[in-house]
Amino acid sequence: MLRNAGTSALRQGTDGDPFEALGDPHRRTILRLLGERDRSVGELARELPISRPAVSRHLRVLREAGFVREEPRGTRRIYALQADGVDAVRAYLEQVWGDAASRFRLLAENTDGRRS
Repeated sequence: MLRNAGTSALRQGTDGDPFEALGDPHRRTILRLLGERDRSVGELARELPISRPAVSRHLRVLREAGFVREEPRGTRRIYALQADGVDAVRAYLEQVWGDAASRFRLLAENTDGRRS
Protein backbone atom coordinates (compact mmCIF):
# COMPACT_ATOMS: atom_id res chain seq x y z
CA MET A 1 0.00 0.00 0.00
CA LEU A 2 1.24 3.51 -0.80
CA ARG A 3 1.17 6.19 1.86
CA ASN A 4 0.63 9.84 1.10
CA ALA A 5 3.67 11.60 2.55
CA GLY A 6 2.68 10.76 6.11
CA THR A 7 -0.99 11.76 6.02
CA SER A 8 -3.73 9.40 4.88
CA ALA A 9 -3.27 5.92 3.45
CA LEU A 10 -4.33 5.27 -0.11
CA ARG A 11 -6.57 2.26 -0.53
CA GLN A 12 -5.15 -0.95 -1.94
CA GLY A 13 -6.43 -2.39 -5.19
CA THR A 14 -7.59 -0.36 -8.15
CA ASP A 15 -9.60 2.19 -6.12
CA GLY A 16 -7.29 4.96 -5.04
CA ASP A 17 -4.13 3.44 -6.52
CA PRO A 18 -2.15 6.23 -8.19
CA PHE A 19 -0.25 3.79 -10.41
CA GLU A 20 -3.51 2.24 -11.62
CA ALA A 21 -4.85 5.72 -12.32
CA LEU A 22 -1.78 6.60 -14.39
CA GLY A 23 -2.08 3.39 -16.42
CA ASP A 24 -4.73 4.77 -18.77
CA PRO A 25 -3.68 7.11 -21.62
CA HIS A 26 -6.93 9.13 -21.39
CA ARG A 27 -6.26 9.78 -17.70
CA ARG A 28 -2.74 10.91 -18.47
CA THR A 29 -4.14 13.28 -21.11
CA ILE A 30 -6.67 14.62 -18.59
CA LEU A 31 -3.83 15.31 -16.15
CA ARG A 32 -1.86 17.09 -18.87
CA LEU A 33 -4.89 19.23 -19.75
CA LEU A 34 -5.52 20.07 -16.11
CA GLY A 35 -1.86 21.01 -15.81
CA GLU A 36 -2.57 23.81 -18.29
CA ARG A 37 -5.62 25.11 -16.35
CA ASP A 38 -8.65 24.01 -14.34
CA ARG A 39 -11.48 22.65 -16.51
CA SER A 40 -15.01 21.29 -16.41
CA VAL A 41 -16.02 17.84 -17.63
CA GLY A 42 -17.42 19.38 -20.81
CA GLU A 43 -14.19 21.23 -21.54
CA LEU A 44 -12.19 18.03 -21.04
CA ALA A 45 -14.61 15.99 -23.18
CA ARG A 46 -14.16 18.44 -26.08
CA GLU A 47 -10.41 17.71 -26.02
CA LEU A 48 -10.75 13.91 -25.88
CA PRO A 49 -12.16 11.25 -28.23
CA ILE A 50 -14.43 9.89 -25.46
CA SER A 51 -17.87 10.77 -24.10
CA ARG A 52 -18.62 13.07 -21.16
CA PRO A 53 -19.70 10.10 -19.00
CA ALA A 54 -16.38 8.39 -19.78
CA VAL A 55 -14.49 11.57 -18.82
CA SER A 56 -16.47 11.66 -15.56
CA ARG A 57 -15.50 8.06 -14.80
CA HIS A 58 -11.82 8.83 -15.49
CA LEU A 59 -12.03 11.91 -13.27
CA ARG A 60 -13.51 9.80 -10.46
CA VAL A 61 -10.53 7.41 -10.67
CA LEU A 62 -8.10 10.34 -10.70
CA ARG A 63 -9.89 11.97 -7.75
CA GLU A 64 -9.83 8.72 -5.72
CA ALA A 65 -6.10 8.40 -6.44
CA GLY A 66 -5.48 11.95 -5.21
CA PHE A 67 -4.53 13.51 -8.56
CA VAL A 68 -7.49 15.89 -8.98
CA ARG A 69 -9.95 17.75 -6.83
CA GLU A 70 -13.48 18.79 -7.67
CA GLU A 71 -14.77 22.30 -6.95
CA PRO A 72 -18.42 23.28 -7.37
CA ARG A 73 -18.78 26.59 -9.23
CA GLY A 74 -22.40 27.48 -9.78
CA THR A 75 -24.01 24.60 -11.64
CA ARG A 76 -20.71 23.22 -12.88
CA ARG A 77 -17.96 21.20 -11.27
CA ILE A 78 -14.45 22.33 -12.05
CA TYR A 79 -11.53 19.94 -11.81
CA ALA A 80 -8.02 20.96 -10.79
CA LEU A 81 -4.76 19.16 -10.12
CA GLN A 82 -4.01 18.08 -6.58
CA ALA A 83 -0.66 16.86 -5.25
CA ASP A 84 -1.70 13.87 -3.09
CA GLY A 85 -1.39 11.25 -5.84
CA VAL A 86 1.87 12.71 -7.11
CA ASP A 87 3.26 12.78 -3.56
CA ALA A 88 2.38 9.09 -3.08
CA VAL A 89 4.04 8.12 -6.38
CA ARG A 90 7.11 10.24 -5.58
CA ALA A 91 7.46 8.72 -2.08
CA TYR A 92 7.20 5.20 -3.49
CA LEU A 93 9.77 5.84 -6.22
CA GLU A 94 12.15 7.54 -3.81
CA GLN A 95 11.89 4.53 -1.49
CA VAL A 96 12.48 2.01 -4.29
CA TRP A 97 15.25 3.96 -6.02
CA GLY A 98 16.78 5.02 -2.73
CA ASP A 99 17.09 1.37 -1.70
CA ALA A 100 18.50 0.44 -5.11
CA ALA A 101 20.99 3.33 -5.01
CA SER A 102 22.15 2.24 -1.54
CA ARG A 103 22.71 -1.33 -2.73
CA PHE A 104 24.58 -0.09 -5.80
CA ARG A 105 26.78 2.17 -3.66
CA LEU A 106 27.59 -0.74 -1.31
CA LEU A 107 28.46 -2.93 -4.29
CA ALA A 108 30.67 -0.22 -5.81
CA GLU A 109 32.43 0.45 -2.50
CA ASN A 110 33.10 -3.26 -1.95
CA THR A 111 34.41 -3.96 -5.44
CA ASP A 112 38.06 -3.25 -6.06
CA GLY A 113 37.49 -2.46 -9.73
CA ARG A 114 39.43 -5.48 -11.03
CA ARG A 115 37.75 -8.05 -13.20
CA SER A 116 38.48 -11.72 -12.61
